[in-house]
Amino acid sequence: MGTVATPKSKKSTVQGVRVTLMRSPIGTPQTHRLVLRGLRLRHIRQTAVHPDTPQVRGLIKKVGYLLEVGKP
Repeated sequence: MGTVATPKSKKSTVQGVRVTLMRSPIGTPQTHRLVLRGLRLRHIRQTAVHPDTPQVRGLIKKVGYLLEVGKP
């Protein structure tokens, strides 16, 4: 059997959003800390890029006072 050529993946048209943890989650409610974990943010000044979806926007809105949000 030979190798099978696979089509190249197309770039996603979904825009991303870059979130950076700017303030410590110490003293915040446990649910807010879980949201930060869901956004893959554990350390101050740690940055993660996520797709710009309503679900991610909801997470950002909940803990926006701890974050800095920008374009990737």
